[in-house]
Amino acid sequence: MIELLLINFLFLLFPVLIYFIYFENNLHIYSKKVVILLSSITMVLCMTFPIRLEPGFIFDLRYLPFIIASLFAGYTVAFPLYIVLNLYRFIIGGDGLLPSLLFSTFVFILVPLWSKKFNQVSSQNRILMVGIISFLTMALYLSILSAFFQTLNKEFWFFVINVLTIHVAGIMIIMILIEKILFNVKSREKIIDSDRLSVIGELSASISHEIRNPLTVTNGFLQLLNKSKNISQDEKRYVNLSLQELKRAERIVSDFLSLAKPQAKNMVSSTLKDEFEYVNNIMIAYANIHHVDLQFTFKNNLITRYDKNQIQQCLINLYKNAIESMKEKGGTLSIDVSGEKKKIIIKIKDTGIGMSIEEVLRLGRPYYSTKEGGTGLGMIMIYSTINKLGGKIKVDSEKEIGTTFLINIPVNKS
Repeated sequence: MIELLLINFLFLLFPVLIYFIYFENNLHIYSKKVVILLSSITMVLCMTFPIRLEPGFIFDLRYLPFIIASLFAGYTVAFPLYIVLNLYRFIIGGDGLLPSLLFSTFVFILVPLWSKKFNQVSSQNRILMVGIISFLTMALYLSILSAFFQTLNKEFWFFVINVLTIHVAGIMIIMILIEKILFNVKSREKIIDSDRLSVIGELSASISHEIRNPLTVTNGFLQLLNKSKNISQDEKRYVNLSLQELKRAERIVSDFLSLAKPQAKNMVSSTLKDEFEYVNNIMIAYANIHHVDLQFTFKNNLITRYDKNQIQQCLINLYKNAIESMKEKGGTLSIDVSGEKKKIIIKIKDTGIGMSIEEVLRLGRPYYSTKEGGTGLGMIMIYSTINKLGGKIKVDSEKEIGTTFLINIPVNKS
């Protein structure tokens, strides 16, 4: 019996190893189809090598991948796995077919309900949570199973202890491996992003200053030429187009300058209230033009040190992106600033067009923008500014529903 349980446990390592080998360096490749495929294979293997009990029932570790996948991905993954589990159980046959169907239905209905809460808690709490759910699930299963035994002898209780131990310990070991893989991927991406932003910041300052001087001179001469009475209307039109392109080039240069290191003359220590009030005042008109209702709440007393100009530009970019995502139908832009547990928490939520998971994962990368004709520098500047403050950005978005930027900024003692 113990040998068969351990064989089942080895089958559980199969999807984790496959993910580690093929998907660890490409987290964005992760898809629900991959999870369904790997989990289905694991469940089928576990059910192929079960423990056969006296009343004619069979037992295996099929519910471990079912529980983990359901908690991570919810009903969209749980339903196909539920179909695969019961279809293969029907093919196997045996006396326990109906109890298996009823119990799997019970697990299918209840476990995915915890998916949202499961994905919101910390890594340690997820491991603990999956262990508790596994224990309760198996305890219920064994309680139902005991009704089919005439006497609960020592062999039955030995079976119960081994099943609970291997089931709970197994699922927690699998979760530890999964969390370790996720931690490694996120840590590596964080290091890569930090190095990229650092290089961009150093290059941007030197290059932008060199470019701005000839742009200013060219802009001045074109304005003088535009006032001349000796040029035709067609030539004036060409000059106006040139001036428009120069203004666009200057905006790009300004974005690059915002990526530079914080300037000592601009450093302030504050609660961020003045910066938010300033940005609200200059963006309210832009919001009204696009029929966007701007709602603002500020409940922060924590003080941090930052570059005033960079924070203002960062907030302007966030407001502008949110408003432009709602410009077709209008909507609501909610800004909430609070302070808790030595962190300033900024929540910027819109009801715009939203983004796919792939688009969210690519935010902040050079040359990537969700807007037609965008350069992506605005988002790079946002990530760069928050990174300099030691902060973190979490983006939740759904197509046609909206996007939420959740920014956590640690409070410095200085």
